[in-house]
Amino acid sequence: MAPIAVGDSIPDGNVSFFDEKDELQTVSIHSLAAGKKVILFAVPGAFTPTCSMKHVPGFIEKAEELKAKGVDEIICISVNDPFVMKAWAKTYPDNKHVKFVADGSANYTKALGLELDLTDKGLGVRSKRYALLVEDLKVKVANIEAGGEFTVSGAEEIIKAL
Repeated sequence: MAPIAVGDSIPDGNVSFFDEKDELQTVSIHSLAAGKKVILFAVPGAFTPTCSMKHVPGFIEKAEELKAKGVDEIICISVNDPFVMKAWAKTYPDNKHVKFVADGSANYTKALGLELDLTDKGLGVRSKRYALLVEDLKVKVANIEAGGEFTVSGAEEIIKAL
C-alpha cells in the first residue's frame, strides 16, 4: 500500500490507551480526530533513545504553542501495547497535552502504509517515524522520515507548517 500523503483522508482504525481514571479504552482514530485539527505522530518504539529523548519531548515542550496555533489534539502512536504506552507516558510528568496511544498489532500503522519491518533487529513490525497534521480527517502535512532519521517529524517542523 502507498503511504498516506497530503490530501488523503486518514483511515479509521482502533487504538488503545488508559484514560484519566486508569481504565483501558479502545477507540477509533476518527473519534479522536473528526472535526478537529490534530497531530498524529508516531515513533518506532516506546523507551527507545531518539523517541524518548528527542521526538516525544519536543511535542511536550511545544504543546502550548501548538495549541495556541489551533491544534486540538496531539497524539503519539506506537506499535506497543497500552501497558507499555502507559508506563512510557508516566516518564513525562510535565506532559499535559500529548496522548499516548497503542497500536499493538500495527493494524493502524499498516492502514497508513507506514509500517517498518525491524525484524532483523529483534523488534518485529513497527512504525516509521512520522508526524501528520490532520484537519477534519484530511492530511494537510505528512512529514515521514526515512529509516533511522529524525529530521522532518519533530514539533518544530509542524509549527513551521502551521
